[in-house]
Amino acid sequence: MGHLPAWTVAEAKAKFSHVIEQARSGPQAITRNGRPAAVVVSIEEWERRTSRVGNLVEFFAASPLRGSHLDAGRSKDGPRDVEL
Repeated sequence: MGHLPAWTVAEAKAKFSHVIEQARSGPQAITRNGRPAAVVVSIEEWERRTSRVGNLVEFFAASPLRGSHLDAGRSKDGPRDVEL
């Protein structure tokens, strides 16, 4: 599992409280039959990785292209012929 501390399912089950405590310091890998199966992360890490900041309007408003007068108009041409 690269650089993540790894626990077998049996170890994680026997020391679940410890796995959770360690997850506060960094992600903890769980392996099954020697292969990566899951990762335990703190709630803070989960929220940081899954939260969205802003919305699409704010994303475009913060674009470095804002005010560049980029012409993003659509072409009036019809569909192109494509050979399959």
